[in-house]
Amino acid sequence: MKKILIILIMFFININLLANKKDILIIESYHAQFPWDKSYKEGIKEVLGSKYNLTFFEMNTKRLSPDKYENSANLAWEQYTSINPELVILGDDNALKYLGQRFLKTKTKVVYLGINNNPRKYRVTGYNNISGVLERPLLKRSLIFISKLLDVKKALILFDSGTTAKVISKEVFKNKNSTSIRGIQVDIVLNKTFDNWKQKVINAKKDGYDMIFIALYHTIKDNQGKHVNADEILKWTSIHSSVPPFAFWDFAVGAEKTIGGYVLFGKTQGIAAANIALKMLNEPNHGLIMPHTSERGRFLFSKKQLKNWNLHPEEKIDGTIEYIK
Repeated sequence: MKKILIILIMFFININLLANKKDILIIESYHAQFPWDKSYKEGIKEVLGSKYNLTFFEMNTKRLSPDKYENSANLAWEQYTSINPELVILGDDNALKYLGQRFLKTKTKVVYLGINNNPRKYRVTGYNNISGVLERPLLKRSLIFISKLLDVKKALILFDSGTTAKVISKEVFKNKNSTSIRGIQVDIVLNKTFDNWKQKVINAKKDGYDMIFIALYHTIKDNQGKHVNADEILKWTSIHSSVPPFAFWDFAVGAEKTIGGYVLFGKTQGIAAANIALKMLNEPNHGLIMPHTSERGRFLFSKKQLKNWNLHPEEKIDGTIEYIK
């Protein structure tokens, strides 16, 4: 009887604690199955999960056509008004683009993460209630490190045609198809269809490329206009690539994926955003918080892929290297 009483007391204590937790709403530009989202949410949960009620909303803009983004943002706003959270976290550019201005008309504290564009483009800078973490794919540094493994004179970067791809094309390549980095010709191709992607991968060696960076591939469609499964694209590329494939993000590295490289981790973005959230929540007079980038990147390689391409980064690269299957 005493044990049952103790269990009941603990149960009601936990219920009371949950009831007293404040709400945080995380609005994802993409969807729960997207590896980047999974990773940054892990970081958010690690920092905030025990202290706050976390609610997630998926805008699903990797799968929806652009003409439906506004409606998805409206549904996210309905979720916000129904919860009335203490703080909102906006994951990636589309969430900030379609909702940032709305939050400036409220007193709600807002933290964004994974932003490739300049926040000024979304007109959310200079306000005390909104700040966050920028995502800057490590194009130049990645290429420099990979050039230590390979003799690279010409490199190809493959993207889909989503928002992030377009922003990087504009910000880094100035809307040009080619640039030069440390004497290496770097070409960027934005792909809408899987057939076009396949053609670029198969012909890479014939077209004079020494390696490929597999960037983003999550909005690619087939000839019938249906989205192609991202894992299918990555596996096909791993099998058929005519030159060594590398990555900018950790989720694209693995035995049936790319070799690896100097990559970004979503979890780090989540942790950085969550720490800004804590500052906003715990310091009422925090003032203006400037946005910042979260990390420089880390070396991550697939053992199987390194063996397939007969590469040995430990002999060429100084620094800590993490290996996976």
